[in-house]
Amino acid sequence: MNTGSDEPGEVVVAADRARTDQREPGHNTGRGTGDGLGSRAPEFVRARRLLHLSWQVGVFVVGLAVVVAGIVMLPLPGPGWVVIFGGMAIWATEFVWAQLVLRWTKRKVTEAAQRALDPRVRRRNITLTVIGLVIVAVLVGIYVGQFGLVMPWKIKDQ
Repeated sequence: MNTGSDEPGEVVVAADRARTDQREPGHNTGRGTGDGLGSRAPEFVRARRLLHLSWQVGVFVVGLAVVVAGIVMLPLPGPGWVVIFGGMAIWATEFVWAQLVLRWTKRKVTEAAQRALDPRVRRRNITLTVIGLVIVAVLVGIYVGQFGLVMPWKIKDQ
Protein backbone atom coordinates (compact mmCIF):
# COMPACT_ATOMS: atom_id res chain seq x y z
CA MET A 1 0.00 0.00 0.00
CA ASN A 2 2.27 2.72 -1.24
CA THR A 3 0.56 6.07 -0.82
CA GLY A 4 3.55 8.07 -1.96
CA SER A 5 3.42 7.53 -5.72
CA ASP A 6 3.17 10.25 -8.35
CA GLU A 7 0.16 8.70 -10.09
CA PRO A 8 -2.99 10.70 -10.88
CA GLY A 9 -5.31 10.67 -7.92
CA GLU A 10 -2.64 11.61 -5.42
CA VAL A 11 -4.54 14.86 -4.94
CA VAL A 12 -6.43 13.30 -2.04
CA VAL A 13 -3.25 12.23 -0.25
CA ALA A 14 -1.70 15.65 -0.85
CA ALA A 15 -4.83 17.28 0.50
CA ASP A 16 -4.62 15.05 3.59
CA ARG A 17 -1.04 16.10 4.17
CA ALA A 18 -1.92 19.75 3.72
CA ARG A 19 -4.72 19.43 6.26
CA THR A 20 -2.45 17.76 8.82
CA ASP A 21 0.12 20.54 8.45
CA GLN A 22 -2.52 23.09 9.48
CA ARG A 23 -3.18 21.61 12.92
CA GLU A 24 -3.13 23.89 15.88
CA PRO A 25 0.21 24.30 17.65
CA GLY A 26 0.97 21.72 20.27
CA HIS A 27 -1.18 19.00 18.64
CA ASN A 28 0.92 15.87 18.59
CA THR A 29 0.12 13.10 16.13
CA GLY A 30 1.41 10.49 18.56
CA ARG A 31 4.11 9.15 16.26
CA GLY A 32 6.26 12.24 15.81
CA THR A 33 5.92 12.11 12.02
CA GLY A 34 4.75 14.99 9.90
CA ASP A 35 2.46 12.89 7.69
CA GLY A 36 -0.55 12.94 10.03
CA LEU A 37 -0.34 9.29 11.03
CA GLY A 38 -0.87 8.14 14.57
CA SER A 39 -3.18 8.59 17.49
CA ARG A 40 -5.55 11.53 17.64
CA ALA A 41 -6.40 10.92 21.27
CA PRO A 42 -6.30 13.94 23.59
CA GLU A 43 -2.90 14.74 25.10
CA PHE A 44 -3.89 13.78 28.65
CA VAL A 45 -5.01 10.35 27.39
CA ARG A 46 -1.77 9.73 25.49
CA ALA A 47 0.27 10.78 28.52
CA ARG A 48 -0.99 7.82 30.58
CA ARG A 49 -0.23 4.37 29.19
CA LEU A 50 -3.15 2.51 30.79
CA LEU A 51 -5.64 5.22 29.85
CA HIS A 52 -4.33 5.29 26.28
CA LEU A 53 -4.59 1.51 26.00
CA SER A 54 -8.17 1.67 27.32
CA TRP A 55 -8.90 4.44 24.81
CA GLN A 56 -7.55 2.30 21.97
CA VAL A 57 -9.61 -0.71 23.06
CA GLY A 58 -12.72 1.48 23.20
CA VAL A 59 -12.05 2.93 19.74
CA PHE A 60 -11.45 -0.57 18.38
CA VAL A 61 -14.68 -1.95 19.87
CA VAL A 62 -16.79 0.98 18.62
CA GLY A 63 -15.19 0.77 15.15
CA LEU A 64 -15.70 -2.99 15.08
CA ALA A 65 -19.39 -2.59 15.96
CA VAL A 66 -19.85 -0.06 13.15
CA VAL A 67 -17.99 -2.23 10.62
CA VAL A 68 -20.03 -5.31 11.60
CA ALA A 69 -23.24 -3.28 11.26
CA GLY A 70 -22.09 -2.26 7.77
CA ILE A 71 -21.34 -5.86 6.83
CA VAL A 72 -24.82 -6.83 8.00
CA MET A 73 -26.26 -4.03 5.86
CA LEU A 74 -24.58 -5.32 2.69
CA PRO A 75 -27.26 -7.96 1.96
CA LEU A 76 -29.96 -6.08 3.88
CA PRO A 77 -31.38 -2.65 3.09
CA GLY A 78 -29.07 0.09 4.23
CA PRO A 79 -25.91 1.95 3.28
CA GLY A 80 -23.53 -0.94 3.97
CA TRP A 81 -20.35 0.37 2.34
CA VAL A 82 -20.82 3.86 3.77
CA VAL A 83 -21.17 2.41 7.27
CA ILE A 84 -18.12 0.16 6.77
CA PHE A 85 -16.01 3.15 5.71
CA GLY A 86 -17.41 5.06 8.68
CA GLY A 87 -16.12 2.30 10.96
CA MET A 88 -12.76 2.46 9.21
CA ALA A 89 -12.72 6.22 9.83
CA ILE A 90 -13.36 5.57 13.53
CA TRP A 91 -10.44 3.14 13.58
CA ALA A 92 -8.31 5.67 11.67
CA THR A 93 -8.55 8.09 14.58
CA GLU A 94 -6.31 5.73 16.54
CA PHE A 95 -4.61 3.15 14.29
CA VAL A 96 -2.02 3.81 11.58
CA TRP A 97 -3.02 0.75 9.53
CA ALA A 98 -6.59 2.06 9.23
CA GLN A 99 -5.29 5.50 8.22
CA LEU A 100 -3.21 3.91 5.47
CA VAL A 101 -6.15 1.80 4.26
CA LEU A 102 -8.38 4.88 4.12
CA ARG A 103 -5.74 6.85 2.20
CA TRP A 104 -5.34 4.00 -0.28
CA THR A 105 -9.14 3.74 -0.66
CA LYS A 106 -9.51 7.50 -1.18
CA ARG A 107 -6.81 7.41 -3.84
CA LYS A 108 -8.44 4.49 -5.67
CA VAL A 109 -11.91 6.10 -5.53
CA THR A 110 -10.48 9.37 -6.87
CA GLU A 111 -8.76 7.52 -9.71
CA ALA A 112 -11.97 5.64 -10.56
CA ALA A 113 -13.95 8.90 -10.55
CA GLN A 114 -11.42 10.49 -12.89
CA ARG A 115 -11.61 7.50 -15.22
CA ALA A 116 -15.43 7.57 -15.16
CA LEU A 117 -15.43 11.23 -16.20
CA ASP A 118 -13.14 10.54 -19.15
CA PRO A 119 -15.14 11.27 -22.36
CA ARG A 120 -13.96 8.06 -24.06
CA VAL A 121 -15.12 5.94 -21.13
CA ARG A 122 -18.46 7.75 -20.99
CA ARG A 123 -19.02 7.16 -24.74
CA ARG A 124 -18.14 3.50 -24.31
CA ASN A 125 -20.55 3.14 -21.37
CA ILE A 126 -23.36 4.87 -23.27
CA THR A 127 -22.72 2.67 -26.32
CA LEU A 128 -22.80 -0.52 -24.22
CA THR A 129 -26.01 0.62 -22.52
CA VAL A 130 -27.71 1.29 -25.85
CA ILE A 131 -26.60 -2.11 -27.20
CA GLY A 132 -27.94 -3.80 -24.05
CA LEU A 133 -31.29 -2.01 -24.35
CA VAL A 134 -31.58 -3.00 -28.03
CA ILE A 135 -30.91 -6.65 -27.14
CA VAL A 136 -33.56 -6.56 -24.38
CA ALA A 137 -36.07 -4.90 -26.75
CA VAL A 138 -35.44 -7.58 -29.41
CA LEU A 139 -35.89 -10.38 -26.85
CA VAL A 140 -39.13 -8.84 -25.55
CA GLY A 141 -40.36 -8.48 -29.15
CA ILE A 142 -39.60 -12.14 -29.89
CA TYR A 143 -41.40 -13.23 -26.70
CA VAL A 144 -44.47 -11.10 -27.43
CA GLY A 145 -44.52 -12.35 -31.06
CA GLN A 146 -44.26 -15.96 -29.95
CA PHE A 147 -46.66 -15.99 -26.98
CA GLY A 148 -48.66 -12.80 -27.36
CA LEU A 149 -49.21 -10.13 -24.77
CA VAL A 150 -51.25 -11.72 -21.98
CA MET A 151 -51.46 -9.96 -18.69
CA PRO A 152 -51.46 -12.26 -15.64
CA TRP A 153 -54.61 -10.69 -14.18
CA LYS A 154 -56.60 -11.49 -17.35
CA ILE A 155 -55.82 -15.16 -17.53
CA LYS A 156 -59.01 -17.17 -17.76
CA ASP A 157 -59.63 -19.92 -15.21
CA GLN A 158 -58.65 -23.25 -16.63
